[in-house]
Amino acid sequence: MAKLVHEKTGIEVFEGEVLTDFRGETATYKSFEEPHKPSSTGRVYSQREGLTHSSQNYPSVFGLKIIEHQFSEVQ
Repeated sequence: MAKLVHEKTGIEVFEGEVLTDFRGETATYKSFEEPHKPSSTGRVYSQREGLTHSSQNYPSVFGLKIIEHQFSEVQ
């Protein structure tokens, strides 16, 4: 089963966690989508304060990565 983790620490990310992007802006983590092919990194869905819609970003925007998915090199 795929997991979303912090790249530097390997600690798993859970729904509701406040994430900080590379610009220093924060967003609340909602969910993620696994990579759909080997060259994909997947997507992270989050919501910025004051907005009514979710945004989708690459995991690296928040210093995250998706592990243990079907295209992982190590499982």
